[in-house]
Amino acid sequence: MQLALGDDPRTEQLRDIQRRLIAGFGRIMRPPEKRRDPVWALVQGVIGARTKTAVSNASTDRMLAHYGSWDAVADAPLDALTAQLATATFPELMAQRLKACLLTIRQQCGRVDLSHLAAMDTAQAMAWLETLPGVARKVSAGVVNTSTLDRKAMVIDTNHRRVLQRMGLVPAKADTARAYEALDPAWPPEWTAGDFDEHHLLMKRVGQTFCRPSHHDCARCPLQPHCRTGQAGTAGKRP
Repeated sequence: MQLALGDDPRTEQLRDIQRRLIAGFGRIMRPPEKRRDPVWALVQGVIGARTKTAVSNASTDRMLAHYGSWDAVADAPLDALTAQLATATFPELMAQRLKACLLTIRQQCGRVDLSHLAAMDTAQAMAWLETLPGVARKVSAGVVNTSTLDRKAMVIDTNHRRVLQRMGLVPAKADTARAYEALDPAWPPEWTAGDFDEHHLLMKRVGQTFCRPSHHDCARCPLQPHCRTGQAGTAGKRP
């Protein structure tokens, strides 16, 4: 049985983690004008695998400007979409996934539009999105959280998940979906959708700086007091 938000003993830990992140990195707030429609957020997520956010953002804007509508993007030939996605890490694969995803939306909704998600609760909207080709938990959470839907859903990417695992907040071998479910009961109930977004961006910053895959600089990490790996590393350096 799932606990209500805030009933988990990790809740206060997450509050302190957020305070330490803000003190260490400053605020990272997404202004309202940066929240795009859900289809834009979906496209950006589908084509963004192993690609820098700025690159996938630019590709998403470029495709929409070139074709004029998401339905026109869905109708574009694969070779043309591949050319549009030349800066992506896997342009051919991303083009295939994107076309399949957009065509599936149109088949189910009549056109490439996700306005029906507004009438669903967050869990239902994410579950629906995850039936689409190329859409897993990271992308579904991104669509509902960072778009104009503005929902309480935590985006967890590879950097974020690595930090969570080293801290001991989620199982060591958890994939994104399992990590999401493991932390779902613990989020502070007062956090807004914007707080969820900022928390992810700050945790991602930790993973990009102090908590790299092959190296961790625990001594300088602001989350060291809460981290099992950091505490073990510190203990090992004591005389």
